[in-house]
Amino acid sequence: YSTIREQIDALHKADIPCEVIPGVSSFSGAAATLSAEFTLPAVSQSLIITRMAGRTPVKDLESIRSFAAHQASMVVFLSSTMAEELSAELIAGGYSSDTPAAIVYKATWPDEQVFHCNVSELGQVASEHQINKMALFLIGDFLGKEYDRSLLYHPEFSNQFRDAKELP
Repeated sequence: YSTIREQIDALHKADIPCEVIPGVSSFSGAAATLSAEFTLPAVSQSLIITRMAGRTPVKDLESIRSFAAHQASMVVFLSSTMAEELSAELIAGGYSSDTPAAIVYKATWPDEQVFHCNVSELGQVASEHQINKMALFLIGDFLGKEYDRSLLYHPEFSNQFRDAKELP
């Protein structure tokens, strides 16, 4: 969600050396702020990272509505001015109106702000807090309270580091 490839190509074309230094994406930082895990047993095992179509179009197969049919965990970038439309597309695609959501404004910045709501309230909450740039929308039941315990650390589950133990 930037123009890094174009920038690198322009630098190479001008024979200017460059190096890409990896960092933590804002979507990961937002999850950390929320103490949220995008993939939870019996909730969602997939994460969709996308954006609304705007001045730059997206393929129909990659539209919010199309992705919403999966009801996977979703992070939406570059859509702060389209929160009302985002809400409508998420619902039209398959999320229920009461699906948990969060708007994270300026994720990982010192003045970061978090607004919890549900999918049907995205437009209203964004408007109330004058969110019109630099925000991520996190959508999905991963923000709820219900999930199944992971088997990874369950004592009856074997893995490469330990054998399963029978519980009394």
